[in-house]
Amino acid sequence: MSVNEKDVELIVKQILNQMGGSSALNTGSESGKSYSRTYGASVPEKARVAMLVDKERFEIKEFPIPEVGDDDILVKVEGCGVCGTDAHEFKRDPFGLIPVALGHEGTGEIVKMGKNVKKDSAGKDLHVGDKVVTCMIFQDDPEITMFDLNKQNVGAADVYGLLPDDDYHLNGWFSDYIFVRGGSTIFNVSDLDLDSRVLIEPCAVLVHAVERAKTTGILRFNSRVVVQGCGPIGLICIAVLRTMGIQNITAVDGNAKRLEFAKRLGADKTVDFNDHQGIEALTKAVEDSFGGHLADFAFQCTGNPKAHANIYKFIRNGGGLCELGFFVNGGDATINPHFDLCSKEINLVGSWVYTLRDYGTTFDFLKRAKAIGLPLSELITHRFPLEEINEALKTNLAMTGLKIAIITPPGR
Repeated sequence: MSVNEKDVELIVKQILNQMGGSSALNTGSESGKSYSRTYGASVPEKARVAMLVDKERFEIKEFPIPEVGDDDILVKVEGCGVCGTDAHEFKRDPFGLIPVALGHEGTGEIVKMGKNVKKDSAGKDLHVGDKVVTCMIFQDDPEITMFDLNKQNVGAADVYGLLPDDDYHLNGWFSDYIFVRGGSTIFNVSDLDLDSRVLIEPCAVLVHAVERAKTTGILRFNSRVVVQGCGPIGLICIAVLRTMGIQNITAVDGNAKRLEFAKRLGADKTVDFNDHQGIEALTKAVEDSFGGHLADFAFQCTGNPKAHANIYKFIRNGGGLCELGFFVNGGDATINPHFDLCSKEINLVGSWVYTLRDYGTTFDFLKRAKAIGLPLSELITHRFPLEEINEALKTNLAMTGLKIAIITPPGR
């Protein structure tokens, strides 16, 4: 016995109505017209967007939700982390984007998608109701495809949350909905919980940094590693190293609470720079933490030029350094090329954001970190609703917590 399309559509609508949902399911259209797929509660006509309209001032604005085209996806936002880049834009607008919808560490649920959308950027099936994250937008660069995930990092591509405002407006994750256009990358992460999904983007930064460090050939299971800076980036760096099996890790910072959390995420020893006067004393403390040895490898995560200048002293001859702290212009650092770099033959690599391949690796890192009991979700110390976004950014700038997040309350 066969059942035609109209019968199937009628049955599904009846089931949705019985479940208290909407009959908004649209499985077809008139001949020649595009169609999209939706489910559950009906999509509203407008969405709220936290628009940065001036330095240190977001306003909640409402915009019509655009029509979803054949290659587009509409996502209902569930949460988005506040990045240091968001804080820099909030305070100084260094990229000249105002007015702008920020938020690039976001995640949510697909509520509507075009008929051409079948799989995510890794080839995984994609359906309405799936939980997703976006990565980068390559629609203006035909050299990049999802089949060449290692081609280049995100620094040369557009990112949702750092786009100039346009007629769509739903361009960042600090919104009720985000409009993901064709040509974007998107990943199905339905097997991760909300906290893990909010942390994907910053974790990808560290997965990429560790992959860059591995190119030196120095980073091994038994390496002595120093991580300088225990903000969210440095703390995640420690967690990534720990999941790789590296155990001899020393964390350096000036905040006792952050140093204590560094131990919970995998650091073996900690050094509080407030307890040591001058670079010689600080270097001796790092050396003592490794039983009288300098570090084989170092990660510099602070974005402070003085910290960058200091870290060379912590590294043994022939050791390695990954610098990843400078996501904006933090000023010049002064080093002595002879003593700090050449005579020690330091292997130096820089790291900048991530590639698409790193995103895929990050999903597995998050699962592994959870499996071995690392409390990554505790990185999220403050959660704010969208309407309190100005307070969220001020909290980030005050450095009173670790990771600040905008979270959609249940039922909204």
